[in-house]
Amino acid sequence: MKIKPNPGILDIAAYVGGESKADGAQRIIKLSSNENPFGASPKALEVLTHDLHLEKYPDGNCLELRKTIANKFALEESRIVCGAGSDEIIGLLCKAYIGPGDEVMYATHAFLMYGIFARGCGGVPVETPENNLTPDLDAMLAAVTDKTRMVFLTNPNNPTGSFNTPAEIKVFREKLRGDILLVLDDAYAEYAQATQGYENGFGLAKNADNIVVLRTFSKIYGLAGLRLGYGYCPVEIADVLNRVRGPFNVSVPAQIAGIAALGDDTFIERSVSHNTEWRAWTAEQLVSTGLKIRQSAANFLLLEYKNAEQAEGCRQFLKSRGILVRQMGAYKLPSALRVSIGTGEEMNLAVAAIKEYLEQV
Repeated sequence: MKIKPNPGILDIAAYVGGESKADGAQRIIKLSSNENPFGASPKALEVLTHDLHLEKYPDGNCLELRKTIANKFALEESRIVCGAGSDEIIGLLCKAYIGPGDEVMYATHAFLMYGIFARGCGGVPVETPENNLTPDLDAMLAAVTDKTRMVFLTNPNNPTGSFNTPAEIKVFREKLRGDILLVLDDAYAEYAQATQGYENGFGLAKNADNIVVLRTFSKIYGLAGLRLGYGYCPVEIADVLNRVRGPFNVSVPAQIAGIAALGDDTFIERSVSHNTEWRAWTAEQLVSTGLKIRQSAANFLLLEYKNAEQAEGCRQFLKSRGILVRQMGAYKLPSALRVSIGTGEEMNLAVAAIKEYLEQV
């Protein structure tokens, strides 16, 4: 007899990340995965040159890392659960709290892994409308049923770059049923702090018993290759996640690099300043082309073209020049491209190539 996976598994469309290769290109400019253009935190790179004693198992409780996170953000250490990227925390939440038929809600244009993990547990993804490509919290409340168990809210949102204000989220949480878990995904929070009106989720979560805040080291800290993230959870939820996670789920290099990166304030400030400057410059340069450029609080811009054919044509034209950006079909935005903010030189080259393509069509 043929071995079969659980029901629904084969209905999942596997996640496809941003492209990293272009055949024939002498140089690759990767603007497809929202990575830090300056690379990894220098302090993190420095500690990785030490003898890491890789023959030893890592600290399964990430004690020093959790203590460093708690001290930096004034959080309770006991409420922090670390994982191999914030993706793992998303998966653990679904594994622990979602079963067959349970509904997992998120905005239509949101991080693809929410639906993938929900389906993997037999859950039912529920996508809700957006208002001007911003999660519509009233629409989410209207979509709640007795089967709703979890709501994901990415803030700022990926791939649109929009965000919900702390006042909006506070009212939303107050109206949300108490047995529904609200997961605030703050992957781009460090970049968004420079945007007026934005606040990360820690303040709202501190006194709440049904909010989890997700953070990652993949973006501003430049440690995507090490896979490190964490969730700030109510104590009871942290206890549950620690029961279902792997015993050594965060490697030695990831832990020590994460600790060092948290103390690299100069690198963080430089990264935020550069992103704010070049995101604004890129938007200003492209708005005259006729593209619709979405306001963004993150380290990327969403460019809206006339139609899907024009968007894909531009993506392929850029790729022929070794410039890689993210196609948005999987995010139900086929007429758009997402462009990460790279170095100043990279953005100059990308903008020039986009303008060149649009002049030809």
